[in-house]
Amino acid sequence: MITQVVGGGPAGLYFAIQMRLRDPAHHVTVVERNRRGSTFGWGVVFSDGTLDRLRLADAVTYSRITDRFVHWDDIDVHYRGTVIRSGGHGFCGISRQALIDILAERAGELGVDLRFENEVADEGALEGADLVVAADGANSAIRKRHADRFRPDIDVRRCRYVWLGTKKPFEAFTFYFEERPSGWYQAHCYPFGEGWSTFIVECTEATWRADGLDRASKEESVAFCERLFARHLGEHQLISNAEHLRGSAAWLNFPRVNCESWHTGHLVLLGDAAATAHFSVGSGTKLAMESAISLAEHLHEGGDLDARLSAYERERRVEVLRLQNAARNSTEWFEQVALKANLEPEQFNYSLVTRSQRVSHENLRARDPKYLASFERWLCARATNGARTDAVPPMFLPLRLREMVLANRVACSPMAMYSAQDGTVTDFHFVHFGERALGGAGLLFTEMTCPSPEARITPGCAGLWSDAQAGAWKRIVDFVHANSDAKFALQLGHSGRKGSTKEPWLADGRDDAALDAGNWALLAPSPLPWGARSQTPVEMTRPDMDRIRDEFVTATRRGIDAGFDALELHCAHGYLFSSFISPVTNVRRDAYGGNLSNRLRYPIEVFEAMRAVWPVGRPFGVRVSATDWVEGGILIEDSVEIARAFRAAGADFIDVSSGQVTPDQKPVYGRMFQVPFAERIRLGLGMATLAVGNIYEPDHVNSIVAAGRADLCLLARPHLWDPYWTLRAAAQLGYEGVRWPVQYLSGRRQIETLMQRARQSPAGPI
Repeated sequence: MITQVVGGGPAGLYFAIQMRLRDPAHHVTVVERNRRGSTFGWGVVFSDGTLDRLRLADAVTYSRITDRFVHWDDIDVHYRGTVIRSGGHGFCGISRQALIDILAERAGELGVDLRFENEVADEGALEGADLVVAADGANSAIRKRHADRFRPDIDVRRCRYVWLGTKKPFEAFTFYFEERPSGWYQAHCYPFGEGWSTFIVECTEATWRADGLDRASKEESVAFCERLFARHLGEHQLISNAEHLRGSAAWLNFPRVNCESWHTGHLVLLGDAAATAHFSVGSGTKLAMESAISLAEHLHEGGDLDARLSAYERERRVEVLRLQNAARNSTEWFEQVALKANLEPEQFNYSLVTRSQRVSHENLRARDPKYLASFERWLCARATNGARTDAVPPMFLPLRLREMVLANRVACSPMAMYSAQDGTVTDFHFVHFGERALGGAGLLFTEMTCPSPEARITPGCAGLWSDAQAGAWKRIVDFVHANSDAKFALQLGHSGRKGSTKEPWLADGRDDAALDAGNWALLAPSPLPWGARSQTPVEMTRPDMDRIRDEFVTATRRGIDAGFDALELHCAHGYLFSSFISPVTNVRRDAYGGNLSNRLRYPIEVFEAMRAVWPVGRPFGVRVSATDWVEGGILIEDSVEIARAFRAAGADFIDVSSGQVTPDQKPVYGRMFQVPFAERIRLGLGMATLAVGNIYEPDHVNSIVAAGRADLCLLARPHLWDPYWTLRAAAQLGYEGVRWPVQYLSGRRQIETLMQRARQSPAGPI
């Protein structure tokens, strides 16, 4: 096979090595535009966990690389006059130039034809090759020429960064944060050998422009950074080796690259040309070299070229997407340093270290138990106003909202059961909520409960328009209070244009299936049906608004009589109040449509009327859809303002969900995918938020609470398959401070014993 590789970086060179190792008969040529010994950037970082595959792929290259490595375990964070260190992370660094020299030398030994200072002006120069590998970087010229076939998605990130070097020695991966009137700057620093360290300076575009760096020469930029970080650098200088960059071009925006396809015909993308990972996760080179191994492995298998390239792409795309998700989390963290700066140093540090979600709470415990125990004690003292200073898993810290005190940070999320009889909850609900209260959750939410028959989603939805319904709820609330530490919150809502539909199990899982008979008229801010099989609602008039507002006030009074501890108004998921808030569903031309302030007018009016009768000592919050996941809809920036308006009206917390406002939504799912919305509102406004969305492990809850991303975690599906999720989590973590029903104490002893054995076993928890 004749293979032409365009690009002499780590990806292209390591691929050439792998091809020649597998079959010396392969003719491999590497074409690189730059001269030998010339590269941009300073150091390359690998974690200890990434090296095994390189060792197995080529022990010679592995040995030469590791001989040049500088190793360290710690992360130091310098923030607001503090320095906090955590250990056990395991890093190794090497000069990028040294890495390329090693790879080039090894490739030459194996017979690879290396052609430096050789520009591929057009692909005519590559004719005759059986395979062309485009390893020409994030700005790949080959990818651009074939953009119609590779279909790249390039997301240019919001921060500017400059890649510098220094002779200052570092013994840890070090982060510096410096605030100026224009905004925050951060430096990412680490050693890489030969007395050199990398020193990457980063800031937002707005800060960069405000300080005139868009007009500065490269030399002026370096001098600016030296002054900014002078107290950290001491006598050491900063140096740029980006000879090809001049002026403001020395500051770059990172391009997150992903391609719909990685190959076409005999042309395949490799490394940054196919996908990039932000430098803050330090895995771009590792990703490229592992992809090089995979590509060579699949090419060596023989058979149809397209099938082999497809197999390579399928295998690597999974790992690439996993790393890119982590990199996206990390990138966004650094883009929002001004928001994170509202955190105290201890929590700021924890948030930084766990930013990518690849390092979890228990993973931190395994890396540095002393650091984590110290942080947990600090967090406990903070949550209890100094009354306690023991190392408590964050999910078991108490939370006060007005006069209500929760025993822990786990809540059973509102989940429609569609099992009420004419709006009255039944024995099913008694068992459903009773089990979850006994299971240890700190807070239970009712399903969306309706103030009138016409407010229901389905005929099976719960209501609170009669005293009998209030009495049925009171029976459940009384049981919860008498037999557990759980508090119980009432969620009131109105279906709006999503009402008068079949229960899900009668509608093939669709939520737009109108009833076959017995439909009721629907009301909405605008006469827009939810879906193709939905009824068209009637546009609400002022008398309709008055009547529904009063129905909510009456239902609120009944909620007080039933003994609920907290109240939540449902303004999410495309139901009535959400439909007022979203511009996608509210096209009114009166005082209740148009700008956001107008669209909020009616939901705020209803909230204020309910707040006026709800007891002052009991918390009252709102569930919102932080984004509509559709073009032209609500964005998180809007939701910050929505939360601000509800807080001004007396809201104590915001329950932050997203979407379900329109069937046209295109959500981006993943672990804890809605938590960033809760964090944005919490840190932006300094008010309590509740996080939802694919939170299903104790580690998730601990990490979210510990990092200050939300105050409370709402779990839905996990509570459906395990009502005792919280008690199980306590046993899994070895925490004994949670209340068990006295009738179940023998079961407690058994699961705690089993979990203790599991923690001590290499196989891990059961």
